[in-house]
Amino acid sequence: MTVPLKLYRHLMGIMHGFAPGLLKKRAARGKEDPQRLTERLGRAGMARPDGPLVWFHGVSVGESVSALPVITRLLAARPDIQVLVTTATTTSAEILANRLPAGVIHHFVPIDTPQAVTAFLDHWRPSLAVFIESDIWPTLLSGLSARSIAHALLSARITEKTFRGWQAFPKTMKRLLSGYSLVMAQDGPSEDRLTRMGATVGARANLKTLGEALPVNAATLADMRSVFGTRRVIVAASTHYGEDSLISKILEPYIREGDLLVLVPRHPIKAGEIQLDIESLGLSVARRALKDPVTGTTQVYLADTLGELGLWFSLADIVVMGGSFLTGIGGHNPLEAARLGKSVITGPDISNWDGIFGDLIDAGAAFRVQGVQELGFMVGQLRDHPEAITAADQAALDISRREAGTLDTVWQALEPLLPADVKGNRE
Repeated sequence: MTVPLKLYRHLMGIMHGFAPGLLKKRAARGKEDPQRLTERLGRAGMARPDGPLVWFHGVSVGESVSALPVITRLLAARPDIQVLVTTATTTSAEILANRLPAGVIHHFVPIDTPQAVTAFLDHWRPSLAVFIESDIWPTLLSGLSARSIAHALLSARITEKTFRGWQAFPKTMKRLLSGYSLVMAQDGPSEDRLTRMGATVGARANLKTLGEALPVNAATLADMRSVFGTRRVIVAASTHYGEDSLISKILEPYIREGDLLVLVPRHPIKAGEIQLDIESLGLSVARRALKDPVTGTTQVYLADTLGELGLWFSLADIVVMGGSFLTGIGGHNPLEAARLGKSVITGPDISNWDGIFGDLIDAGAAFRVQGVQELGFMVGQLRDHPEAITAADQAALDISRREAGTLDTVWQALEPLLPADVKGNRE
């Protein structure tokens, strides 16, 4: 173990004593589930099922949801294996509650203290740990290596900022990465950075290109079509607090002409504040969570519920992707709209999805603007040229269907790491 790893482990051991109080404060701010805080301390709230267990971890919604096709494939091929999925955010837990296959267990990931990690691994005893993207925690990875538990890093993404940060500890980073039995980068720059950091990188595969179309309830869709009527619908999806009012203000002229703006906040817990912000612009707001009726005078519909994003994409004439008009977020997955045949407008910050957005933009299936002023112009252009929307929507659907071979690539690499079945086979 390197000196920085020893020091980190020692400091995190001390930190564990303060963790319960810190977690309670986070819960008070809505950042932790107050009923499940012990899970963050490594103490499971449920019994471990019998048999071999494979553990998947994705820190938040995007990472964990991108693993669902791999999990589904695993359950179909190896019904003898139990699956545990961990995340770190309350939003991801709520989303996964409706999307995980039957029998798959969700648990909050333990904080990276020796005490929490030890308790977690003692209880769950995974045969294989699969991490998605770039959530690298030294204590956890060291614990897996110490127990000779195989672990894989899929759809790995290392930004230039992360790469520069880890350069301060090159030996430590190399040691942590060398513990992975499999590393698959999601893009060329990440592959290059991982290689320079000492990882042995396999085939390239981006899990974010996988997945089925978001679920849409047919009856609810028909009902909302009737409610919205013939009004043009602009959906601003996965917006972060502050973007809602920016987008509403710049699109206000179109809203006052009769367009309906549907805001789908990334964090519905902020809905009350968002409503006040929008109403301060003089716009009429209805909230879905409160079952407010949508009338002819409703100008902004605040879709402050979870699990209905597919519904709003299906109803949209124009889609604006949030997380891209503020700095430091990096955008959100445009393929969720594309799988439902919808092109998107994005702001300037698409750093988390630049490869996918690049393909969509090149194909004419997405439009990138440099700020809210350009957003207003772009929406106006698309309103005036509906044929351009039709062409872009078809291009988006075509791009979303192009990555059919990615799951096979990932499965072929992951399958040899699976625990053997009772007959000693891996398939």
